[in-house]
Amino acid sequence: MKNLYLIRHAKSDWSDESQSDFDRGLNKRGEKAIPTMANALKEKKVMPNLILSSSAKRAQLTTKGLAKEIGYTGKIKYIDALYMAEPLDVISIIKEIKDKYDDVFIVGHNPETTELTDLMLDDYIDNVPTLGIVALKLPIKHWKKLKPEKAKLNFFIYPKMYT
Repeated sequence: MKNLYLIRHAKSDWSDESQSDFDRGLNKRGEKAIPTMANALKEKKVMPNLILSSSAKRAQLTTKGLAKEIGYTGKIKYIDALYMAEPLDVISIIKEIKDKYDDVFIVGHNPETTELTDLMLDDYIDNVPTLGIVALKLPIKHWKKLKPEKAKLNFFIYPKMYT
C-alpha cells in the first residue's frame, strides 16, 4: 500500500504584477496557512518519506514551510516538470519514484492538482483550494503500477476547515 498526498501550494502573492508567474511568492494568508495545515497533518500522524515539488517559488516556499513545521528532514526534490504539468505527466513522474518510499507528497499547482485528483479517484472534487491536501491510498506495492481511478480517498483538507 502506498500513500500519495497531492498538495496545492499556499496562496500566492500577486502584489507585483511585473513578476513572472514562476517567480511569484506567497502572500500573508498563504504564509499563515502553512502552520495550520502542518498541525492538521501532525494530528493525522502524516509524515512523508519523500517530497516532490514544483520548482516554482510559491511551491518551494510551501514545501519548505510544511517540511519545517512537521519536522520532516528527508529528501525534497524540486522538479521543473511539475510546473504547469498535465496530470498524465505527473503520473509519469510518480511512476519513477523508488519503491522504498511509501508516503509521498507532491506539491504543485491548480488546475493540475484538482485534475490529477479527479483522475486518480473514481469520484469528483470540484476544486482543491490553495494549500488543500488530498490524501490518497493506493492499492499498489510498486509506484510503476500506478493507474488512474484506482486510488481511495483517505482525507481531503484545506485551510478554511481550520479557521
